[in-house]
Amino acid sequence: MGSFRTPRPDALLIGAPKAGTSALHAALAHHPRVFSSQPKEPKYYMCSDAPPPAYRGPGDAHSQQEWIWRREDYEALFAGAPGDQVRIESTPFYLYLRNARRRIAEELPEARVIAVLRDPVDRAYSNWMHLRSDGLEPVEDFVEAFGRESERIAAGWAPFWHYRRLGLYGAQLDDLYRHVDGDRVLVLRYRELVSDPAQTLDRVCEFLGLEPGIVTSIPRDNSRPYVAPGALTRVASKAVRLGARAGSHLPPQVWRRLSKPLIASMHGRGEPTRPKLDRAARSTLVQTYVDDIELLEKVTGQSFADWRTDEGLGAFSERAADTTGRSAG
Repeated sequence: MGSFRTPRPDALLIGAPKAGTSALHAALAHHPRVFSSQPKEPKYYMCSDAPPPAYRGPGDAHSQQEWIWRREDYEALFAGAPGDQVRIESTPFYLYLRNARRRIAEELPEARVIAVLRDPVDRAYSNWMHLRSDGLEPVEDFVEAFGRESERIAAGWAPFWHYRRLGLYGAQLDDLYRHVDGDRVLVLRYRELVSDPAQTLDRVCEFLGLEPGIVTSIPRDNSRPYVAPGALTRVASKAVRLGARAGSHLPPQVWRRLSKPLIASMHGRGEPTRPKLDRAARSTLVQTYVDDIELLEKVTGQSFADWRTDEGLGAFSERAADTTGRSAG
């Protein structure tokens, strides 16, 4: 008879949003010794055993109804895990939020944490594109939306709208390492998931005490099609935002069901390849990260020189195609 285990995770994928955490979680879920939480992203450590903050951005009130904030509900996610399985959950905002980092350090003193980092400008652009494609981002220009961050935070918009600050990994990891032993932290690059998935998965499995060589591929990440601006997009987006506001008074599953046809109609007009960010715009945005990239290099002992360039590396599908092309050539 096995010994009792407190029903909590043994490992967490803590960030960053739009950096491949969903794809990595999905890949690990195929390992026979992994027990993954359902939902994947419970957000428990973003709360403090209290309801989530009353965020005010488009769709925020609706989505926060799905946060799991009661301890007994969170522990119930792991109650059915067999004794020999590694229990995981993946909430990519944990890396960003100071209170989440502290709670994890205090309440899970033996848990391992994995942070997947992506070029911060590429990450922010993908973040904006995600919200635009779902009809929630009201600003059609990425650089303008990026520049509105401070006023949005002051207005109480949720962390997923914090395009710039979500990418300040240097400060985030610097704080994490002050509270969590470095041997319990694995830092990966998004590009590693794309360019060398088998080897990267083996690294993750060995870090988690799992047999390597069993899971060898990573599914495509949860990117949306590019929805070009225009009259129809503006009308549909406005309808989504109004519906999300009304949907905050309904059970989340009801609003998801009602909104699905409208969002599907937007995605149906979308294009699989999104436009690349203008070099001049990227160069300007990169400057807002220079100091943090320097801190990140100091904290991790790795070089992130490729993030200082004026050309982004694109989305998962574009990178994967490029990797395949180079392998075939």
